[in-house]
Amino acid sequence: MGEDRPDARPGEQPGGGQDADYLRPPGVTGSFAPRADDSDYRPPPPTVSPQERAEYSRPAGSFALFAPMPGERMPPTHRLPPPPVDERTARSFGPTTPGRGAEGFEAPLGSRIWPILHKAQSPWWKPDAARDPWRDPASPFWLGRPAIFTSDGLQQLSPDVDAEHAEEEITEPAPAKTKEPRGAGRGRFGLSALLLTLIAALLAGVVGGGAGWWLAERSNRVLTNGGVTLGTAGSAANRPPGSVADIAKRVSPAVVSIDVKGSGVTGTGSGFVIDRSGYILTNNHVASVAAASGTIRVTYSDRASEPAKIVGRDPLTDLAVLKVTRTDLTVASLGDSSKVAVGDPVIAIGSPLGLRGTVTSGIVSALDRPVHLSGDGSDTDAVIDAIQTDAAINPGNSGGPLVDASGAVIGVNSAIASLGGSGESGSIGVGFAIPMSSARDIAQQLIHTGKAVHASDGISARSVTDGSHDGAYVLQVTPNGPGAQAGLKPGDVITAVDNTLIESADELTVAVQAHKPGDTVRMHFFRGTQESDVSVTLSSV
Repeated sequence: MGEDRPDARPGEQPGGGQDADYLRPPGVTGSFAPRADDSDYRPPPPTVSPQERAEYSRPAGSFALFAPMPGERMPPTHRLPPPPVDERTARSFGPTTPGRGAEGFEAPLGSRIWPILHKAQSPWWKPDAARDPWRDPASPFWLGRPAIFTSDGLQQLSPDVDAEHAEEEITEPAPAKTKEPRGAGRGRFGLSALLLTLIAALLAGVVGGGAGWWLAERSNRVLTNGGVTLGTAGSAANRPPGSVADIAKRVSPAVVSIDVKGSGVTGTGSGFVIDRSGYILTNNHVASVAAASGTIRVTYSDRASEPAKIVGRDPLTDLAVLKVTRTDLTVASLGDSSKVAVGDPVIAIGSPLGLRGTVTSGIVSALDRPVHLSGDGSDTDAVIDAIQTDAAINPGNSGGPLVDASGAVIGVNSAIASLGGSGESGSIGVGFAIPMSSARDIAQQLIHTGKAVHASDGISARSVTDGSHDGAYVLQVTPNGPGAQAGLKPGDVITAVDNTLIESADELTVAVQAHKPGDTVRMHFFRGTQESDVSVTLSSV
């Protein structure tokens, strides 16, 4: 375009000459516009030489696939229509979806196929990401006309819109609102609320603690008084000689607790020192648990302990002697049980239920009480002429001393009576002790020889009564034994030994054991209705 001439007429296009074809029409002062009578005007096609046409034209019989015809104009993104489909192919392979023509094997121009299987997998995708091919790398779509954003969403240009006017139809999309990640605001709010809650709880705790401390201090000042001094008794407790406290203080150092362990069996009993050499007297049913392959441990009143060994056992009197190595022991004073009277005060010392150094008191309830002793897991099978007492005796007291008011041992606690028939049920105020007079002789024999020897009459008996008389019914007589040599036979009923009345088999046993082997005793018996006396010279067993 040439430079403006100063002499150009208003409305005249500069250049002159051939430029007159491009001058504005009369009365037109604005920019170029299509002529009213030439709305279908199209620029003439370019001139193509025969050589160029022969080189670049369509092959013979081909459709318009490579280039538009001269004078033909296509939208920028226009796709060429597919070739027509014959009726037979359309009928055999055409789509079956209602609403589509038989000839339509692919989507019409300008339409898009929506994905079916693809779904957004990330929370950062916008909600309609599955419908947005620009965000989906697996989108099967081809690119059509430029997309525009309207208030109704994604929209395409109509196919009949001229490319020159496309920019006029595209409206500026509204700026998208920035969405915060889901839960972000709530997270910030939740953290702040948590901090506020913790601060409030801390303040509440401080205030509550301070208030509680203030109330407690105020309450203590009301209830307490630092000026109060409690009074004391003017004199000490009265413990005269012979009192239970005095006796317990003197005798307790000689009493020991005995723990035994056998083959799967454990037990606790009591005992007392009878000699400075370390000999301890206890019950056979206490020591027999460890007789085979067990252990015995003795604990003294000063809580020192050491193992002990069995010197000897006597199942017929339920007595046993143990030996320890310690020699600085307190020895118990042994009394004379033959001088004890019913009603005399006594105390029992031992380890009932494993409680060492327990002291109970009572009186002598009866004397010369025949009691048959036996122990579970023990070989004890004894009959003793027992001292009965109401001093509380429980399992664990076995082998401990029964002491009189002078502090002398008058018996060895051995058994208790029970309503349930088992010694494990506890004391009911009826306990039995082996008299010290017989226990002393057995203990000396065990210390001297390791075993005890007893007198025997060679008779096996059971208790009987005819309603008016009681006695010991002879069940069996040992051949050539003392009873057989004296003329006793099975079926005889013995009712007296010397001047001792016999009312049961246990009393017969006790009366015989009160003598020594070689002693001769007189027995009164019934054979049918006839009464007779025989002299029996006792043997040893």
